[in-house]
Amino acid sequence: MATRRNAAGPTPTIDRSIAGLAARQVAHQAVADLLGKNRAFALEDALAQAGRGADLDAADAGLARAIATATFRRFGFLRRALAARMTQGLPEDQPRLVALLATGAVQILDLNVPDHAAVDLAVRLAKGDPYLQHLAGLVNAVLRRVVRERAEILAAGADPLADNTPDWLARRWRATYGPEAAARIAAAHLHGAALDLTPRGDAADWAERLGGVALPTGSIRLPEIRAGIADLPGYAEGAWWVQDAAAAIPARLLGVGPGQRVADLCAAPGGKTAQLAAAGAAIVAVDRSAQRLERLRQNLDRLGLTVEIHAGDALSFDEAESFDAVLLDAPCSATGTIRRHPDVAWTKSEGDRLRLEGLQRRLLDKAATLVKPGGHLVYCTCSLEPEEGETQAAGFLGRNAAYERVPVRPDEVGGRSELIDGNGDLRTLPSHDLDGFFASRLRRRG
Repeated sequence: MATRRNAAGPTPTIDRSIAGLAARQVAHQAVADLLGKNRAFALEDALAQAGRGADLDAADAGLARAIATATFRRFGFLRRALAARMTQGLPEDQPRLVALLATGAVQILDLNVPDHAAVDLAVRLAKGDPYLQHLAGLVNAVLRRVVRERAEILAAGADPLADNTPDWLARRWRATYGPEAAARIAAAHLHGAALDLTPRGDAADWAERLGGVALPTGSIRLPEIRAGIADLPGYAEGAWWVQDAAAAIPARLLGVGPGQRVADLCAAPGGKTAQLAAAGAAIVAVDRSAQRLERLRQNLDRLGLTVEIHAGDALSFDEAESFDAVLLDAPCSATGTIRRHPDVAWTKSEGDRLRLEGLQRRLLDKAATLVKPGGHLVYCTCSLEPEEGETQAAGFLGRNAAYERVPVRPDEVGGRSELIDGNGDLRTLPSHDLDGFFASRLRRRG
């Protein structure tokens, strides 16, 4: 069979002749890419690349996504179960094999998939993969053992923090939040995240029309969505957009309105940009990624919102006139989004966090130069790591006497005072049924 090259090795051309095989091939390839050389990818990007040319229908695309997402959500548990059933343990240096075994095992243990389909199609993928052909017998034997011992594996269970969280993250969360809070964070990751929307109009009205719930913070939370997002009422006319309820809070903290100029740094994909534009402010959106800016443009076009877009590095962005407000959603390790993006836990490292800290500091200092006297700056990250949030805010205030903190008030977060830390900054956690976010509101003294 002809093959195509991939960053994780050559893989067979998508085979559509066997029901369900193409979906599993896409899932396997995406997981292998992320475990291998393409750790900078997000899962959605890896799935898109793996499925390029596959022309999967909606059902198969959904199955591929479900398999890949479930694999990362339970990756620690799966690795332990597989390693215990292999004589020499799980070969971590072979990402294609690990990915194939893990995506097969998760179908057997966690998904509503017939056992024979999970095993047979995994073996077919192995036989069609030049790197795995000689291991097809091993794949067959290990997955069949998982089938036989499923009850034992499930009965043994797994501790969400000790067994299903990378050691470096578990260690940090215990130290930062305490053992009990860290355990609650890890448990929340296993449940995934709800679908939240930010409405342009009245939240209660749209919640009723969509069959959702209006949250006290101003977002709408929907139950399980059976139709596609684009098929829901209000999508086509731009009445709302998808945005986690925690991610929607930082832009609201700026409190901007008509007549104000606002810079949105690191703006793509544009949820916060849309919030600021919908409030009537004149927005300058800055991002260095042309691809992400194109997505921002598409989102704003659907919403009927207009902003000024600058493609380039925020560190070199300059305007002759200062801004009334600046929002900096800084690049970060994204560990606060693991409920929604479980691959983050297994594709990020402590080294990634360390590399980003210096960039966050430089971006924060740069953002401060763009704010006019009396104006506001909101710094935020979707990270659970204090070095990317609390420590950055404290360091900034220590070296910038021109700025002062403006504490978040309980009424700005729907009365949920537990979302505000002792300094008056926003700190949400997955155990709050929100993504993990930090935000500090700072004012330039007049």
